[in-house]
Amino acid sequence: MSVSHGDLHKRKLSGGRKRAYRVKRKFEKGSFPAETTLGETKRKTVRGQGGKMKVKLLADKYASVTDLKSGKTEKTEVLRVVRNPANVDYDRRGVITRGAEIETSLGLARVTSRPGKDGAINAVLIGKEEKS
Repeated sequence: MSVSHGDLHKRKLSGGRKRAYRVKRKFEKGSFPAETTLGETKRKTVRGQGGKMKVKLLADKYASVTDLKSGKTEKTEVLRVVRNPANVDYDRRGVITRGAEIETSLGLARVTSRPGKDGAINAVLIGKEEKS
């Protein structure tokens, strides 16, 4: 199954159909999301347009967490995915995307990088969790 990023599937301004006058081209080719989860580090390298190599992070258990108050960044272990506002299904499955809230040993953090495109999980601390 192929994913397209072309505009042949869209309708005309008048509301009429656009008839496909050619097949999909390589530059219109899309890809499925990486859907990064917790686990042993697993990366996949894919070739992008212009020969650029893109690193997709498929699974990882560590994140670079920055404390904005002190300005320090630490590599910490991700304990679990607390919330993912991107998708309800991602929330349930524990998929990490940009904006997801993760629980680390330092406390709650929000992911600021795009793991499926950047190949790393970077986050900022949003609050300390009280241990009971």
